Amino acid sequence: MDKVMEGLYEVYPDILVQFEDFSSEHAFGLLEKYQNKTFCFNDDIQGTGSVILSGFMNAVRVAQEKTGVNPKDHRIVFFGAGSSAIGVAKNILAYFMNEHGFTEEEAKRVFYLVDSKGLITQDRGDKLAQHKVYFARSDNEGAQFKSLPDVIDYVKPTALIGLSAQHQAFTKEAVEKMATINKLPIIFPLSNPMTNAECTFEQAMQYTNENVLFASGTAFPPFKLASGELKYAGQGNNMYIFPGLGLGAIAAKARHVSDKMVYEAAKGLSSSLLPEEIAQGDLYPSLARIRGVSAEVAVAVCKQALRENLVQDATLLDLAKSSSNLDKDLLDFVTARMWDPNHEDVFAVPAAKNGA
Repeated sequence: MDKVMEGLYEVYPDILVQFEDFSSEHAFGLLEKYQNKTFCFNDDIQGTGSVILSGFMNAVRVAQEKTGVNPKDHRIVFFGAGSSAIGVAKNILAYFMNEHGFTEEEAKRVFYLVDSKGLITQDRGDKLAQHKVYFARSDNEGAQFKSLPDVIDYVKPTALIGLSAQHQAFTKEAVEKMATINKLPIIFPLSNPMTNAECTFEQAMQYTNENVLFASGTAFPPFKLASGELKYAGQGNNMYIFPGLGLGAIAAKARHVSDKMVYEAAKGLSSSLLPEEIAQGDLYPSLARIRGVSAEVAVAVCKQALRENLVQDATLLDLAKSSSNLDKDLLDFVTARMWDPNHEDVFAVPAAKNGA
């Protein structure tokens, strides 16, 4: 892998490398090895984590507004413990630390991860994969919980997040338990495609009597409420993050893609909702606005790169020094650098270094 990375940057010095579909066994190690010394990111870990964090931020806000749940009182069960699940959990962990003043240990106690053998605990008796160790529970007093309903009974979670690729894993029993515990449970079946989804939007609405904060990894048809109104499911898809994250990082010519840049991408997406979207309880903006939303995400990424002194683009550095309205000027800056699929001009592909 070292030779591949060295070769890529020798031929294309400004390239942004995206690690796609690496196994959990290798993905975390590669990201940790290269993240702070090359221009790269892993969408499965960072993009998924960022987009779900954004939806979770909005779900926490809605739950507090409508039911009075204190953000500090959330308990989250993750069903699935692969690289995407760990990436999501670590992004949400950063949220509790950054926005609610938790220590790292306090934030870790919010999370309960479940794999194919049940709740992940330090004394379960099996050898845990390295990426699972961080979230392994030590407060279970020797008790082990193998099924999802048993875990829900034990934890009494406010949120249930699925990244297991197990179709229908969120059974009627499990979802009804969530609705009994919470007036407005957060239920995110994130596995895709639809044949892997832990439950459907229709099932979540039916099993909770239409009282659920829902986001999925795949698109579901709208649900017809008892009032006759159509309710649309939020879709926590990486397409909300990686175009804006990549645009912002490339436009800034960032030295590397930092964790804080990824975190700010989530905050940028979270704050991109329009007043009418907020009023109807949406967790994600309309896909009809995806280009504008991506630009807002890119602005958030550029601003964080500036804060961390990672920007190498001279135009952006000058803009940051001279601007009297940085948000507006940054939006113009990134928008001007967005590719337009309707553009009539044809641009030549830049020649590779050394004529390769």
